[in-house]
Amino acid sequence: MNLLITGASNGIAGDVIEKIKYKNIDIYPTVHTYKEYINLSKKYQNYHNIHPMKLDVTNAKDKEKLKNMDIDILLCNAAVGYGGSISEISVDLLRENFEVNVFSNFEIVQIILKKMIQKKQGRIIMMSSMASTFPIPFLGGYSATKASISILSKALNSELKYLDVNIPVIIIEPGLYKTGFNEVMLENKYDSFDSSYFKEIEKTIRKREEIMKYFQKKDLNSITKKIVKAIFKMKPKKIYRAPLLQKIGIFIYKIVS
Repeated sequence: MNLLITGASNGIAGDVIEKIKYKNIDIYPTVHTYKEYINLSKKYQNYHNIHPMKLDVTNAKDKEKLKNMDIDILLCNAAVGYGGSISEISVDLLRENFEVNVFSNFEIVQIILKKMIQKKQGRIIMMSSMASTFPIPFLGGYSATKASISILSKALNSELKYLDVNIPVIIIEPGLYKTGFNEVMLENKYDSFDSSYFKEIEKTIRKREEIMKYFQKKDLNSITKKIVKAIFKMKPKKIYRAPLLQKIGIFIYKIVS
């Protein structure tokens, strides 16, 4: 069984690899840069079932490599995040956010699906986010990409049911985990705050975001266990969410709002 993971340099995807590296499965973790590829190759040089690849999901030549691969399970995890108000964020940044998180990942899905459909079996796992379920101020662009991933994945899952195939499309929606990704996204919007409508209330915004950072979960186990289930379970759920307390918190927040 062959598993391809995009955006696998560290964080949640890295923890998933650690959990399954001794299982009877060939893992193809892909990373954005050649430097990341070298580091990952050194890390897993003694594991004959782990085959790191350099894959920039926006690079056409890199994606060509996938056309000859026979992948049983695809885990789309590659993502970038840019913060900023919808009233003034650069449209180029929004476009890049959608290009990486949505368009490139679904182009990879289309490539991998061809052989899955020929075999009439496979599994696609899409990394969305709890941020897809409700709007977060100053993270609207990122949240929108994740909402798009969830909707497109649900549509694809329904479409594949018209074919005589066993290819479930599974959505993973993590909450706030301390991987470094959220910190970068929360901070990078302030790069343009010198000329922002929100410059005068920057301190207020930062204070509110400190509360968000406080809720970040350091232990990745609750979400990576869900992803392992999505990979191996005979009849996986359509959506896996974690951690539980954040899931409940969002539910309450929606009711109160």
